[in-house]
Amino acid sequence: MQDNYIGIIGAGTMGNGIAHAFSLSSTSKKVLLIDLNEKILEQAYNNIKKNLHRQFSKQLISGDDIDVALKKIEWSQDISKLKNCNLIIEAVKEDVLIKKNIFQQLDSLCLSDAIIATNTSSISISELSAELVHKKNVIGMHFMNPVPIMKLVEIIKGKHTSNSILKRTLKYVSSINKIPVECNDSPGFVSNRILMPMINEAAYACMEGVSTAESIDKIMKLGMGHPMGPLKLADLIGIDVCVSIMGVLLEGFNNSKYKVCPLLVNMVKENKLGVKSGQGFYKY
Repeated sequence: MQDNYIGIIGAGTMGNGIAHAFSLSSTSKKVLLIDLNEKILEQAYNNIKKNLHRQFSKQLISGDDIDVALKKIEWSQDISKLKNCNLIIEAVKEDVLIKKNIFQQLDSLCLSDAIIATNTSSISISELSAELVHKKNVIGMHFMNPVPIMKLVEIIKGKHTSNSILKRTLKYVSSINKIPVECNDSPGFVSNRILMPMINEAAYACMEGVSTAESIDKIMKLGMGHPMGPLKLADLIGIDVCVSIMGVLLEGFNNSKYKVCPLLVNMVKENKLGVKSGQGFYKY
């Protein structure tokens, strides 16, 4: 695995976090971070540099590690550069049509044995790969936010994913000091099937005046031992992302218990998306 080329599509919060993690690994020779938006690539560079220096200040990495990591990452708007990558991770907007379009491009572009992974937090792996020639190469590789800190990577095997692709994916995750945990392909997988209804119910409690956002979060932290309250976490994830995932759960299970809270819908309309917009349940 020493000469592996890692490709990442989407340089937003999750994409640049994944690039950060692989840039510090001795198993990757180069990390290609692709995004069509040059400004987002610039922001990604600044975020990765800032987060690397934060790790250095905590004595988690050395100054040399920072230099090596930044030199290892190549920034580009050209998706064709991914043609020689051994592992490609898609980390774009949680939109099934956008993701399918990317996978169709990768299907004809990439090495025949390349792992084509998606960081989707809820969309079916089998659906994303259904029309591809190399559908056996597609797998879910769901990182947690913030990627440089969180250890878990939820690994989702689709209906067509081969066992060899699964085994290689598990090795890649372990090589970057993360912990892979397997689950089967189902709406929301395990993490968001459980997490999102909790966030949704917390939003209902806030909307109905049961308590303030601050108190709801404090109760869940102190009473349930959560490191972060559900509404603060929703702000970190992105309110729009939470609404999107609830939509996937509602459509996938056809059960009204997954109907999204109107407060969350209104917050998206008002661009109160959480940390990324400067305001959600809290101001930033």
